Amino acid sequence: MSKLSIIVPVFNEEETVPIFYDALEKVHTQVPEYDFEYWFIDDGSTDKTIASIKALQTKTDSVHYVEFSRNFGKEAGLYAGLQHATGEYVAVMDVDLQDPPEMLPEMLSGVASGEWDMVGARRTTRAGEPPIRTFFSDMFYKVINKISDTYLVNGARDYRVMSRQVVDAILSMTEYNRFSKGIFSWVGFKQKYLPYENVERVAGSTSWSFWSLFRYSIEGIVAFSQAPLTAIAILGVVSFLASILGAIAIFVRALVVPASAIGGWPSLVVIMLFMGGIQLLSLGIVGRYIAAIYLESKRRPIYIARDVK
Repeated sequence: MSKLSIIVPVFNEEETVPIFYDALEKVHTQVPEYDFEYWFIDDGSTDKTIASIKALQTKTDSVHYVEFSRNFGKEAGLYAGLQHATGEYVAVMDVDLQDPPEMLPEMLSGVASGEWDMVGARRTTRAGEPPIRTFFSDMFYKVINKISDTYLVNGARDYRVMSRQVVDAILSMTEYNRFSKGIFSWVGFKQKYLPYENVERVAGSTSWSFWSLFRYSIEGIVAFSQAPLTAIAILGVVSFLASILGAIAIFVRALVVPASAIGGWPSLVVIMLFMGGIQLLSLGIVGRYIAAIYLESKRRPIYIARDVK
């Protein structure tokens, strides 16, 4: 009998853990030819999430967990789950049931048939989300797909089923600064995405704020595009050429109209502020890439586990 490992990163989700498990077990009855293995990755929760997981363990041997020593982020949770999964097929899901469990049999069938190596899910609507978040999300996909060689499907979720070959390829990428959506696309293989409409959380509240999502998008751009560095290099060349042309224009004007050489202080101040702003922006972009290099060079572990069972 083939095994499906289900990776579930959790952070302060004590209410949703048992609900999620019950929902997946109902789906399990539709694919009895597979063994289900659950890996809950507790990302330093401060509530009773780990207690909820341990309570499930007393009922079944199919539930396992990795408890982090502190909060390392969802990306670390996904990596830890992939490391510990033992199934021939591996699924990644959110515990809040915004990833519809009823799609799992079709996704699993697509991979098990050999037609696809990875079958994921993508949202076609964002009903229930703030309009500003929807706008910036759409803009992120438009921008990164223009500046990166790795194409990201708009609305794609981490929710997917993968073959063991795909999982091994992802695990071979041991980078510290991880952006899973980009990694899933970068490894290639035969991929397919099933559309679905947005689903509200079954319980609790999300830990993703607008600011955390914004930072996550910046990490994605830095990880999969060098376009910002190219842009500031071009900006520097343009600014240099503009300054040369401006100097020539001022010199010619001073020769033709000597009196005009005295004025121009306001425009000079504006130009200085403009150039200073460009320099600070450029330093900030370069600094973000240097920070990524700095973290990679430390070779710190992606996560530290307090307990694994």
